[in-house]
Amino acid sequence: MAEKKNPVSPEEEKLVRLRIPRERSDQEDVFVRVNQRTWQIQRGVDVEVPACVAEVLRHREEMLDVIWEFETKNAK
Repeated sequence: MAEKKNPVSPEEEKLVRLRIPRERSDQEDVFVRVNQRTWQIQRGVDVEVPACVAEVLRHREEMLDVIWEFETKNAK
């Protein structure tokens, strides 16, 4: 049986400072959900978020790169 870990309280979480750039094609806020908690992050503004949110955003960017490469490679 898997051992349950005690969740880290918000006061104990490591925070990461980041900024999601504004884009001509996408001006909307970015929503992130991790373990039933949500964040709405405004583009072009420096914010501090838990490290888990920064990780989700990093994976998002990686997947957007994969999509872009695939579409470019397969464009006819």
